[in-house]
Amino acid sequence: MQGLVFLGERRVEVREFADPEPGPGEVVLAIRASGLCGSDLHRYRGPAVPADEVADLRVCGHEPAGVVAALGPGVSPGAVRVGQRVMQHHYAGCGTCDQCRSGWPQMCDTMVARVYGTDENGAHAPYMRAPVNTLVPLDDALSFEAGAAIGCGTGTAWGGMARLGGDLGGATLTVFGQGPVGLSATMLAAARGARVIAVDLSPERLGSARKLGAAEVLNPAETDVVDAIRELTGGDGAPFSLETSGATSASSAALESLAKWGTMVQVGLGGTVGFDPQAYLRRQITIRSSWSMSIVHQAECARFIAARDLPVDELFSHRWTLDQAEDAYVEFDRQTSSKAAFVFS
Repeated sequence: MQGLVFLGERRVEVREFADPEPGPGEVVLAIRASGLCGSDLHRYRGPAVPADEVADLRVCGHEPAGVVAALGPGVSPGAVRVGQRVMQHHYAGCGTCDQCRSGWPQMCDTMVARVYGTDENGAHAPYMRAPVNTLVPLDDALSFEAGAAIGCGTGTAWGGMARLGGDLGGATLTVFGQGPVGLSATMLAAARGARVIAVDLSPERLGSARKLGAAEVLNPAETDVVDAIRELTGGDGAPFSLETSGATSASSAALESLAKWGTMVQVGLGGTVGFDPQAYLRRQITIRSSWSMSIVHQAECARFIAARDLPVDELFSHRWTLDQAEDAYVEFDRQTSSKAAFVFS
């Protein structure tokens, strides 16, 4: 089969890989959609892969959705069946420590978790091998593209919202960054009854945020975001902020625009989060980080979206085939469009 690898310095390559065979406790997935994730860009833009490591590169792509194509030894047909529609939680730990057993294999206590699409072959290929205990059912009401989004970007937004630690119904939430994760947070939070203030530099992305439920949109190039948020909240500031862009300036604005007792959750990768404790001590704020989501959160997010018929497919501005991989990542690298995925028949 053909699969995609990252070579660094904004280069990708489609190369031949052996068709996967399931081992004990594993299945083979026939991939139907594989999402492009913002975290991919760190490897895409990164330094060139050393020549002596190129031959060992794994298939990239960590947002798989598809159907079960084959069962390995020891996989009970009662647990999963051939033809079943599934997503995958793209981490594998020891499976027995408290972190793994609670649905957080990426936080494994006994080993460095393996990441599909980095340490193991991922989903930018027509087939993928995966442990059966990493699978999450995909409701018939959801498209494969929706499943791919929930597998990381949209699921990461859900996981970040879980870290806010409060009832969003009727509350104001400021979402900094309206890329795929931020737009997902805007859509999900609005569906949970929050008043969402969406912040981004892209007019196109702010337009998408409006369509997905944002009550207010702010462009930092056109307005002082902190002042605007305080004005929109009667001078109090926002009780909740979710930072998804990874920009230092956005993290600073998210902190500064918090209300007393407010909570900020940092999701975005890149930049720094820094502050003088004396400047914030008397406001009693809480700052939390959020790394992806648990497999429990992934399933919970999918159920919520299906139950409320949320327009996850509207997150997608581009759908590509694998032979368009170079163009796909060039476009995605511009970070002005929305979600994208490779689709397989």
